[in-house]
Amino acid sequence: MRFESKTAALPPEEVKRVKALGFFWDKNTPDRFNGRVITRCGKVSADELAAIAEASRRFGSGEVAATTRLTLEVQGVPFEDIQPMRDFLGKAGLETGGAGAQVRPIACCKGTTCQYGLIDVYGLAQEMQRLFFWGEDGAKLPHKFKIAVGGCPNNCLKPDLNDLGVVGQRVPLLDLDKCRGCKVCQVQKNCPMQAPRLENGKVSIDDGQCSRCGRCLGKCPFHAVEAYTSGYRVYIGGRWGKKAARGRPLGRLFLQEGQVLEVTRRALCLFRGQGRPGERFSDTIARLGFEEVEGRLLEGLGPA
Repeated sequence: MRFESKTAALPPEEVKRVKALGFFWDKNTPDRFNGRVITRCGKVSADELAAIAEASRRFGSGEVAATTRLTLEVQGVPFEDIQPMRDFLGKAGLETGGAGAQVRPIACCKGTTCQYGLIDVYGLAQEMQRLFFWGEDGAKLPHKFKIAVGGCPNNCLKPDLNDLGVVGQRVPLLDLDKCRGCKVCQVQKNCPMQAPRLENGKVSIDDGQCSRCGRCLGKCPFHAVEAYTSGYRVYIGGRWGKKAARGRPLGRLFLQEGQVLEVTRRALCLFRGQGRPGERFSDTIARLGFEEVEGRLLEGLGPA
C-alpha cells in the first residue's frame, strides 16, 4: 500500500536543488524522485529509449511515465542515485530538466504524419527547443513559459492553452472563373465548418467561419479550389490550470517559419522585461493590454 508523506525525509533545500535538475519528489515516499528526461519534442531514438529503460531498471522502479510536455519520467529514483542516473543518461546524449521559471520543453503533435497535418511541426518545434529551451533566449523568466505547436486547426494539442501556441494553416484560394455553381457544391459538402456558400451562382468562403484546415482543397471537380496559402497562426496568453485563459491569435497569418521564431523571441524578451515575478504571460498581457503587446510583437516584422 502506498502512503502520502507530508514532508520529504530530506532538507527542503536539497529537494529544491534536485527539482531544478528535473527530479521531482514523489510525495508517496519519503525519499524517492521522478526524473524527467528531455526528449526532442516527444521524439527519441530506439537507442535512447533503450537507455531510458535501462536507467529505470538500474536506478528507478522499472517504470517510465510520459508527461504532458512530452518528456519521459523515470520513476522511483532514490535520492542517492540521482547523479549516477544523470551520468548514465549523459553517456547516451540525454539530460534531465524541464522545471523552473523558464521556457519548458516544447510540445508538438504528429504533424505531417497525421492525415490532417499541414506543417512540419517537428522541424519547427525542435528549432524552438534548440533556441528557446536550450539556447540563451530561454534564460530566466518571471514564471514558466509553455510553447506548443499544432499541425492543424483540430487543435488536438490545445496550442491556444499555452503561453504561446502555433497552429498550421492552409488558406484556400478561389478561382471563380472555374466555378460552375453546382447545385451540390463539393467544396461546401466537404467543409466541416460549413464556411463555403453559394452566392449568385458562385462559391464564396466566409473568412470568419473558415478554420483554414485545407480539407476543401481539390474537392471541386472543376478545379475551382486547388491553390492555397500555407502558414502559421500564433496565439499568445493561453494557460491551463487553476486560472485558465484561452490565448488570442495575433492579427496576421505568418507565411515563414522565421517570422514565427522572431515573434517567439520577441514575446520572451517582452515577458522577461515587462513581466513581474510570479506572473504568467497571460497576466502580463492583461496588464499591458493585448493591442499594446501585439503591436510590439509585430512591429517591423515584414510583409504578411
